[in-house]
Amino acid sequence: MKENLTISNRLSSLDFLKGMTMILLALEGTLLYEHLRPVMHGTWTAHILVQFFHHPWNGLHFWDLVQPTFMFVAGIAMAFSIKKFRLTHSWGQSFLKILRRCGWLFFWGVLDYAVRGNRLSFELWDVLTQLSFTTLVAFLIMDWSVPAQLTVSGLCLLIPELLYRYMHIPGFDQPFVDQHNFGNYVDLILMNKINLDGWVAINCISTSAHTIWGVLAGKLLLSNKTSSQKLRYLVITGLIFLGLGFGLDWSHITPIIKRIATSSFVLASGGYCLLFLSVCYWWIDVKKHGNYLMFFNLFALNSIFIYLFNEIVGDRWFTGYILTITNGIFGIIHIPSMIAAILGSLVVFTLESGLLYFLYKRKIFFKL
Repeated sequence: MKENLTISNRLSSLDFLKGMTMILLALEGTLLYEHLRPVMHGTWTAHILVQFFHHPWNGLHFWDLVQPTFMFVAGIAMAFSIKKFRLTHSWGQSFLKILRRCGWLFFWGVLDYAVRGNRLSFELWDVLTQLSFTTLVAFLIMDWSVPAQLTVSGLCLLIPELLYRYMHIPGFDQPFVDQHNFGNYVDLILMNKINLDGWVAINCISTSAHTIWGVLAGKLLLSNKTSSQKLRYLVITGLIFLGLGFGLDWSHITPIIKRIATSSFVLASGGYCLLFLSVCYWWIDVKKHGNYLMFFNLFALNSIFIYLFNEIVGDRWFTGYILTITNGIFGIIHIPSMIAAILGSLVVFTLESGLLYFLYKRKIFFKL
């Protein structure tokens, strides 16, 4: 899973968007947002900080857009990598490449949640597990026409919607109620448990649309259309998706619920992803403001590595170990505990950034 790679011939806006997504996730892994809570409590800044946590149920926070962006960007990257790969390889070889990638994604996604305390656990809620499914779906149809791919993405939204509404399982027949919906029932079958925070494994069906739309956006950026035409497609489609998503929610047809990836949520978040991409593409690739993006590239080029490092090493050992050291040192010099916790999180983030720089300088890049 190690290969040499250069930054040349890459879409700078894609690297920025991917890098920014991973930076936000890395900062979460350092517990920075948690440590900011008591400092910002009771101030106007608390209204900003709440956006860095998932909405409890029906609604949409900024943090609810991070996973959709992750999966959307994965689709864009796949459009670029498969186009290059297909220049010298057949469809069958491309399929085997994607199948291996999906297998590794599934393996690491399961491993991420495999240890709970002192026991083993089998869970399918990790983003990598979800991505293993959405990547395969998006690849299998990526050579189809644009209308056909959009139709499949629509089916990815419609099928769960129908299952939630019309599968009348006793105790799990309330489509948009936490712990009592069809997704919870499927989790009981697959894992013999329900996620107490409301996440469900079959989110991978509806969120396949994010990766499909990412592939379509990537193919658009690779096309011979002018930059203004590309931007027009991205912005108009993004606004349409936003209108549909929030329209379904405001009209009380389908609520926006990230935890079970309702159709309205996928549409609204997909709209935001398209608009994020259009802004980044316009500013960085069209207007050529691509200087000083090296820091974001560090996280973009080793995105899988830093994600797994945070989830497996950081969450279980590294973050707590470094915070214990920094809290002790800052305590000696009488820095208030709340400030010390924030500074400790920034130290953890700095060390992780240094690790990525070390890998970059030695041209070591981890890919699945």
